[in-house]
Amino acid sequence: MKTFFFLLLLTISCIGFAQNNHIVKTEDGRRVLLKADFTWEYIDAEKSEDVTNNTTVTDDLNSKENEGCNLTEDFVEPKLNKKIQAQLKKGRATIAHVKKKVAKDYKCEVSDVLLISVSEQKSKAVYHFCANGTKTAYKRIGNSIVKKDTFF
Repeated sequence: MKTFFFLLLLTISCIGFAQNNHIVKTEDGRRVLLKADFTWEYIDAEKSEDVTNNTTVTDDLNSKENEGCNLTEDFVEPKLNKKIQAQLKKGRATIAHVKKKVAKDYKCEVSDVLLISVSEQKSKAVYHFCANGTKTAYKRIGNSIVKKDTFF
């Protein structure tokens, strides 16, 4: 009976430690946050400021975006299930998190990423985006978000 409780306690504590985020230091001294969903980000990252005029850059991006994806001017993103999005908030896998990942991968702003279509369930989803004039697809399995057709 004691061994059963010991094994149960050991299993629960291992599961608890396996789900945490970790902060590590790189060789050059920068701190990195390693997340439980196998993504990472710099903690001490400094944002560079652009001196260019933001309105002309935004207009250029919007025109390029619509040319590459063949979207109409009055295109509206599809609405998502609010219950599913509320459940995904805890695991950082909502549509806002997915858009942030797409914007990071395609080196653009989150506002430049448009959701074209979605097939969403509680445990998995497939999202189709237009980012920087390029159509792309991402999938979510549980709380993990990866580009579609990639394994790692």
